[in-house]
This record gives sequence, structure tokens and C-alpha cells, in this order.
Amino acid sequence: MLVTETCHRHVPLVAVIDGNDQNRGQVADALISFYRVVQYSDADRALSGVRREIPDIALIDDQIPGGGGYNLMKAMRRERGLENIPVILTAHHDEGQSIALTKGLGSCILLLKPYRRSKLIVTISSLLNKFIEENWSKLPSRPRAALNETISVFNSISDAIDSGDGINFQVVNEACTPLVEAIENNEFKSILGGVKDHDNYTFAHSLKIATLLSLFGKAIGLSYNDQLLLAGGGLLHDVGKMTIPHDILNKPGRLHADEFEIMKGHVPATLAMLEINNSIPKGAIIIAAQHHEKLDGTGYPKGLKGKELNELARMSSIVDVFGALTDRRVYKPSMPAERAFEIMTEQMPDHLDQNLLKMFKGMMLDAIRDV
Repeated sequence: MLVTETCHRHVPLVAVIDGNDQNRGQVADALISFYRVVQYSDADRALSGVRREIPDIALIDDQIPGGGGYNLMKAMRRERGLENIPVILTAHHDEGQSIALTKGLGSCILLLKPYRRSKLIVTISSLLNKFIEENWSKLPSRPRAALNETISVFNSISDAIDSGDGINFQVVNEACTPLVEAIENNEFKSILGGVKDHDNYTFAHSLKIATLLSLFGKAIGLSYNDQLLLAGGGLLHDVGKMTIPHDILNKPGRLHADEFEIMKGHVPATLAMLEINNSIPKGAIIIAAQHHEKLDGTGYPKGLKGKELNELARMSSIVDVFGALTDRRVYKPSMPAERAFEIMTEQMPDHLDQNLLKMFKGMMLDAIRDV
């Protein structure tokens, strides 16, 4: 049975304060897979709400009813406990005027309308992950580049989908190149260590899977280009989770049947995102489509089994299960690799290719025992 004990890792709370119901709802929908979100429609409700539950970040529209965003910021800055809340002000004014109005109001980042969804997510993430991402600058060049370039690509995915252009796999390959080079030079531990506390779980898990798949490929003798394919496929394999509500994605314990159906929807959502652009290679599509399939046919979404699953599908399912067990989540601590392999061997003999699992286990216990 999976570990389900409570972990005290904090899930960031974002207060979205906007008088326009449609705008507020769209912003909340964009953030709900990453953070807890609370919404307020005017300054009075917002000030009362943030007093009761202090958010990690406040996203304030400058034209909210009840005096406007600037006056709300002034009121927050005058109150103990609220004075240091980082604020992202979504402004209708030009940048110069907005800077003048917010002068002296403490930690505030301006986001001028209209803005892309990825810009909002990057701005919030940069505030929440400031310390983590600043530490990346201390890493060797290849791991540093792998972390910075993959998060840049990952944060731009929603814009690529919204624009109708789809995901350009060449761009993904370029971002994954320093990752594969780090693996070639035995520097991958810095990548895994650098991302494990990042607040964007889908990115952190996907980069971990990208790293481990590429490492697995190297261990079984695949070429550099094949390792690059594995890394790119791993990075993209769960992008459909951007559509899954936070309360389901991070629910402690077992999902109810209806919740599990919603969760399973991340696979077709991922494929829909990938298939917008025909540049995505077949191998990356297989990783995304089949990493939840099982050898006995009890997996999803298609219930494939046995010979219907090629080596790439079998590898990706092993790495994804290992990643899920050893990830630290909101609701569970990280599981030791040795315990994860016990579960995969003893409780999943009909789900996973045990010969490939033995190879993966030997490689992993030697490679990342202390990560």
C-alpha cells in the first residue's frame, strides 16, 4: 500500500482579487492545478479574507471595487501580518504610471494587461521558488542549464496550446540537451536535487521522469539521440495534468471513482496537446499514451496488455511508478528507493516488466542512492 501519512509541506495559497467575475474565474482556473486559490470580488471582502487566512501571494487587479487595488495594497501594508505579502498587481495603466502609484508599497510586481497565462504562472512561480531557483545558479553549467531551460519550456506550453501552434519538439529537444549531457557526465544528481522542492509538482515530476528515462536509456545502451527522445518524452508525458484541479491532483489518500475518472483524463488531455503539432515523434507519443498501461491489461486509458506494450511503454511505466512512489508530495513524504522497489516487485508482478525492472533497480540503486 502506498504511503498516505500527512506531510507538512506547505501548499502555497494565492488570493485572486478582481471585480470581474469572468477574469477572476479564468485566472483561478489557470492556477488551480498548481496552488490553492481563494477568490475575492472587492477590496472589503479581500481585506477581511486575507486577515483570516494570509495568502502566500496576492494577485490584485488595480480596478477592483471598493477603492481600487492601490488603496487595498496600502491598507494591507499598514497591518501587521499582511505588510510583507508579495503582491502581483495586474494594471490597466501604462508601466510608468503604475510604478509611480506603487512606489513605497513594498514587494510588488507589475503585470500589465493583457498578459499571457504563462507569464502569470512564471511570475507567481518566480516569487514562490525564488530561493530554490537562485540556488540553481550555484550548480555546474550543464545541470544549471538543464533546470533553467526545461522550466522555461514547461512554462511556455500553455501559451503554445492556446495559440494553436502546439508544442515544438525541436524546442523541447534543445531544452533537454544539457540534461542528457549532464547524464553523460554523471552530473544528473544536481538536477534531481535542484527540482525536488519546486512548488510546481507537475514540472518537478516530469523533469525527474525525463532524467530517469534518459538515464535508463543510457544504462541499456541506447544512443544519444534516443536518450534525448526519452528525455523529451518524459518532460511532456504529463502536461495534461495542467487541466486537473489541484484538490484532485494533490488529494491525500485514495481517489473516489469519479475523481479517478477525472485524473485519468490527463492522458487524453496530454495527447490532445501533443497532437496539435505533428513534430512530436512517435516515441514521445507512446510515453505519454502508455505510461499508465499495465502488462495484465488493468491499466488505462486503453487497457493494453502483454505484447501490445513495446519496450518504450514498459520502460516509461516503470519509471513513472518509481517516480510517483519516491516523489515528496503535499500529502506524503518521499519514499526510500529500496522500499519503492519492494512494492514494485512484490505488489506489481503482473503490472510491470520484471526483467526491465531488475535492470532499472540495479542502475538506480547504484546511481542515485543518496538523492
